[in-house]
Amino acid sequence: MNNALKHWKESATLILAAGSQNGCIVPKCKNSALRYWPQNPNKTPFDYDVLLLKRNQKSGFMPNAFVFPGGLVDPSDFSNDWIKVFERYQQQPNFGLGLVKQHPSTRPPMFVTDRTQFGSLVPGEVAFRICAIRETFEESGILLVVPENSDVKVIQNTMGAYEHDQELLSKWRPEVQDNPFQFIQMCKEMHCVPNIWALYEWSNWLTPLIPNSSSLRRYDTAFYICCLEKKPQTSDDQKEVTSFKWLTPLEAIQEYFSRGLLIPPPQLYEFSRMCNFVRIQELRKFSLQRALEGCEQWLGIPITVQDGYVYTLPGDSLFPENPDFTGERPTLQSTNKTLEDFSRDGQRHNRVLEQNKMMSLDVNIEQKYKHLSPIKIDVPCNTKPKSKM
Repeated sequence: MNNALKHWKESATLILAAGSQNGCIVPKCKNSALRYWPQNPNKTPFDYDVLLLKRNQKSGFMPNAFVFPGGLVDPSDFSNDWIKVFERYQQQPNFGLGLVKQHPSTRPPMFVTDRTQFGSLVPGEVAFRICAIRETFEESGILLVVPENSDVKVIQNTMGAYEHDQELLSKWRPEVQDNPFQFIQMCKEMHCVPNIWALYEWSNWLTPLIPNSSSLRRYDTAFYICCLEKKPQTSDDQKEVTSFKWLTPLEAIQEYFSRGLLIPPPQLYEFSRMCNFVRIQELRKFSLQRALEGCEQWLGIPITVQDGYVYTLPGDSLFPENPDFTGERPTLQSTNKTLEDFSRDGQRHNRVLEQNKMMSLDVNIEQKYKHLSPIKIDVPCNTKPKSKM
């Protein structure tokens, strides 16, 4: 755990997709989500749902928002006690995860920080996955583990959660919530290991400095994706999480634009990116194939425009060459142009647009590290604020 960070805290989150029986048969073709969904809005072409958890209204960060499971990295996630749990795998690169191809000079800082300087022998690639798995268990009751001494090649084809003894999970869950170090003890007593091999690196988002916001909380978050064959038993904790939803990517986007669901910009971007896949097997295949390609650290740089805000992301023509990640050099740009002016400037776009407290995406660039761009969805719903009458 990096105790030297001054401007933000490290965290990890999990995009958990699980197969459903709600999909209809569609031909196998690229971007079939866009092609088939609008003609049949009552029957989704997706054969999977994604887990969203609603944050407590008293939360100090994004209250009432629906987010992916995850949370702050805890010292226990980097505890050297994990070495014994992962004993069979510690001689392999990153405990069998493999080595990312991306050059270290372009890797997000959270992935290349030398953790031994903080006394941990657990690689960051491992600890952040442990964090995501632990937080998912705490918040939703879903436990992603495999039997100890399992073969990595076999584990990579495992697409299920632990559901053998719900009574046992109910016993351990509050203990882990009260003391994250108990997650290590639970794994030892259950003779299992966190299934870090089922979590594929997806993206890395750094909380921006939000204009006109009093919140000073910022997080450097590793996003992972995991694909399960079927939805496991799920339950909120009535603490940090007050409810949950399993939605297809398109359903989540539709509910957001109808103002029935509050989701942060990273969730909107990733849901739109997942719309490239209507089949969970295709999503998993893509995630596995690019798992070791790497990713960029993304920070939205705000520009105030006449009718809202533009947040530029890496790859955008307006993204600064030397962005201020720390916020120590506040230089909020402003212009008399409108959002429509920006959309017609003929440049490279990788940006989030905000108007009337609603977000939308404007992306026309080719993504790095073999990732996919989000699909632009014309959602058939009213995006205007609902009347309070």
